[in-house]
Amino acid sequence: MSGTSSPRGGAPVDKSAGFKATERIEAPGGGPRHGPMAGAVVPQKAMSFGPSAKRLVGRMRPEAVPAIAVIALSVVSVVLMSVGPRLLGHATDLVVRGFLGRRLEGVPESQLPDVARAQGVVPGQGVDFGAVGSWLTLTLGVYVAAALLGWLAGYLLNGVVQRTVRAMRQEVEEKIHRLPLSYFDRSPRGELLSRVTNDIDNVSQTLQQTMSQLLTSLLTVISVLAMMLSISPTLALIALVSVPISLLVTRAVMRRSQGQFVAQWRRTGQLNGHIEEAFSGHALVSVFGRRAEVEETFAEHNAGLFEVSFKAQFISGLIMPLMMFIGNLNYVLVAVVGGLRVASGTLSVGDVQAFVQYTRQFNQPLTTVASMANLLQSGVASAERVFELLDAGEEPVTGDATPQTGRAARGEVAFEHVDFAYTPDRPLIADLSLVARPGQTVAIVGPTGAGKTTLVNLIMRFYDLDGGRITLDGVDVASLSRTALRSRIGMVLQDTWLFAGTIRENLAYGRPDATEEEIRAAARATFVDRFVHTLPDGYDTRVDEDGTNLSSGERQLLTIARAFLTDPALLILDEATSSVDTRTEVLVQQAMAALRADRTSFVIAHRLSTIRDADLIVVMEDGRIVEQGTYDALLDAGGAYARLHASQFAGAVAG
Repeated sequence: MSGTSSPRGGAPVDKSAGFKATERIEAPGGGPRHGPMAGAVVPQKAMSFGPSAKRLVGRMRPEAVPAIAVIALSVVSVVLMSVGPRLLGHATDLVVRGFLGRRLEGVPESQLPDVARAQGVVPGQGVDFGAVGSWLTLTLGVYVAAALLGWLAGYLLNGVVQRTVRAMRQEVEEKIHRLPLSYFDRSPRGELLSRVTNDIDNVSQTLQQTMSQLLTSLLTVISVLAMMLSISPTLALIALVSVPISLLVTRAVMRRSQGQFVAQWRRTGQLNGHIEEAFSGHALVSVFGRRAEVEETFAEHNAGLFEVSFKAQFISGLIMPLMMFIGNLNYVLVAVVGGLRVASGTLSVGDVQAFVQYTRQFNQPLTTVASMANLLQSGVASAERVFELLDAGEEPVTGDATPQTGRAARGEVAFEHVDFAYTPDRPLIADLSLVARPGQTVAIVGPTGAGKTTLVNLIMRFYDLDGGRITLDGVDVASLSRTALRSRIGMVLQDTWLFAGTIRENLAYGRPDATEEEIRAAARATFVDRFVHTLPDGYDTRVDEDGTNLSSGERQLLTIARAFLTDPALLILDEATSSVDTRTEVLVQQAMAALRADRTSFVIAHRLSTIRDADLIVVMEDGRIVEQGTYDALLDAGGAYARLHASQFAGAVAG
């Protein structure tokens, strides 16, 4: 590709966007973007944790029924788990009562110590092992039932989370197809891929690992608190002291670490963008000897990612030990006060034992939530990046949903006083008018930055006009949906694009219902059939990713054949023969001449020798048409085309 162009926002065009442009090379702020390894453009301000987390959870609304089932099962499971310590407390009371009763055998009840009287000790009565066994059996059954219900809740929750993430992936995929090309112009490919893959995967892992534990922790706190209040409101109040302290500590730490997690995933996107650029341009990097610079840039991005990742993990990692310290202090305080209550006879040993267990259960969910703080922040930071993609402005939907079929497509294109600018302060095309008659081959030539590719991009409605209109067969293209419009246009770019599949599948990409004979006819017309027969599996030969097992000329011929197979009313060739050798180029031009009956063709060309037979040559400079006519007429006129022709061939002779 010979150049790049700016979208409306003024950012450099990503060459993977699917078209070639040559107008301007600018960064978003108006300055240049230095070199092919420039850093990725990333958002500078993240949304807050609360709204993003709420929005993420809100995406589970379609899973309301299974989610309610998860909550119900979790409630029963947690309640059963909370009842367990109380049941063990009863068994403990039976053992203590029997032990003291045996020790105090023969002592009158009126002389029993207060502690023994509070325990309900009967002098001479030993341990009722049958009753103890019954309580222990009941406790075991409760714990088994709680575990089974918890497992079932986890199973259902796993389905809820995975379906939610699958829907998010689907929404992102659909969103990408609704975004204008200007969005891709501004977004480096590696950064976009990082949002679609890494960030969504991170959201999936976060939801999977935290939703179940968060739900269980919340229910456990409520259930355990109720059991603690039923045993001793005084001890329950002591245990509750740790809650506000824990929340304040967690909030303070999370506030400091959240920004680091957002920076971590931004840095990850930058690093991915750099790696993708370096790998895709590896040959170019080697040829120009820029390997050291690439490695240095990688080291900078890698060091930046290390720094923010270390800070994020270290700061959020402080929560766990702080929470454990607070929990242990609370545990000691409860044990001391509980012991005094037993000594005073106001509580039984079993009650204190159960309360101590409840204290551990009460602090454990808080500690669990605290330990997941880093994972939560990381997941929400990734969700923010995905939401930024989902919230991006979409390509406006205009025109009819289906193409007009009332008359046969003829391919007449008319530009009527067209105005267009990528940025309002820098007009590119002003008051341009041009008519391409059906069946004509219109060649567009001019220096780099003249607006050649912009002209055909406007026909395809990759961008909308600022003024005037463009008609196709007398119909304003703005009145057609983009799908309807583009279904009538075939486009072949200088940069070839093939996917991993067979040659047959690549040829039929634009027309999946094409018959075998139609595929082979298009291949023969564009001389693809000639080299396919030299391949081991013919049309079943698999094309590697990016077509690396084919020569550049063979890849170009495949893209031309693919466009011809769609039989479009309008054909756009943007330097389509630049990768084809001279002999093949002549053959392709002959095939194009035979196939252009009732088909209008726009050809963007830099090699003027390739457009000698064009019906109309349009010369553009600075977004304006300065000359138009046939090859011979323009040369005889001695104007801009003659100067362009002379400079090109004079350069060739001098070389």
